[in-house]
Amino acid sequence: MMDMVKERNAVAWVIKSTGERERFSLTKLRRSLERSGADKETIEMVVSHIIPELHDGMKTSAIYKHAYSILKKSKYPVAICYSLRKAVMELGPSGFPFEKYVAEVLRRKGYRAQTGVILPGFCVSHEVDVLMEKDNRHIFAECKFHNQQGIKTDVKVALYVHARFLDLQKGHDVKEGAVPKIHEGWLITNTKLTLDAIQYAQCAGLTIIGWDYPEQGNLQDLILETGVHPLTFLSTLSQSDKNSLLEQGIVMCRDLKNSPAPLKSIGFSDEQIKNVVDEIDKVCKEF
Repeated sequence: MMDMVKERNAVAWVIKSTGERERFSLTKLRRSLERSGADKETIEMVVSHIIPELHDGMKTSAIYKHAYSILKKSKYPVAICYSLRKAVMELGPSGFPFEKYVAEVLRRKGYRAQTGVILPGFCVSHEVDVLMEKDNRHIFAECKFHNQQGIKTDVKVALYVHARFLDLQKGHDVKEGAVPKIHEGWLITNTKLTLDAIQYAQCAGLTIIGWDYPEQGNLQDLILETGVHPLTFLSTLSQSDKNSLLEQGIVMCRDLKNSPAPLKSIGFSDEQIKNVVDEIDKVCKEF
């Protein structure tokens, strides 16, 4: 009887954050859990808890919260990884912390990266979000940040980034020697991408990195691979604490571990600081 319930519930229609209806996908759930670092045994344990509670009209956000609560009871660090997307979205509302965060991820990938650099193009000057260099190649990245789920980065953004890239390249060709040659333009976003944006980027030779695109080397993969965790990961900080620290320009977990001053500035006691550092040691792989 239980197997029949599971089979029926596994084909339930669920509501996405955009309001769209879609068939519940066990494959997507398993893939999400696997990317979080959960082993096969933990994945199947979570699935066995989720399926009996599925029903038509259930919100995907409710499924996510349930899966997270199960993970938290079993393997705390895995639960933190599973909340990665939410943590990155909490870097807002402005895009600057996201730019700083992306630059640090790229540094861990071997790039020399700077933020907020102004480069002269042929028509106008451009303040680029991230300018990176590796193997004598200069790359500029436009970081598109959204702090709400359900938003996709569309083809207009891809067109905008590619136009800036072309103007920067032409500016170098005309003023050779005065500015570095920009060899590539990248679009990096914490959201999903529309099919038109992907198609245009592939046609134009624009590198795009979305939350789950490409299949390998997407933003989630890069974060998990480099172990660069935003401070918004930490459950020992309230939302108000996180906002206060972001306003000070503190973005990464390591910034808090290296110096207690920011935490002291928002009124944390020595015991509270110790709790934060202990959590960083648990969940931030870079340490």
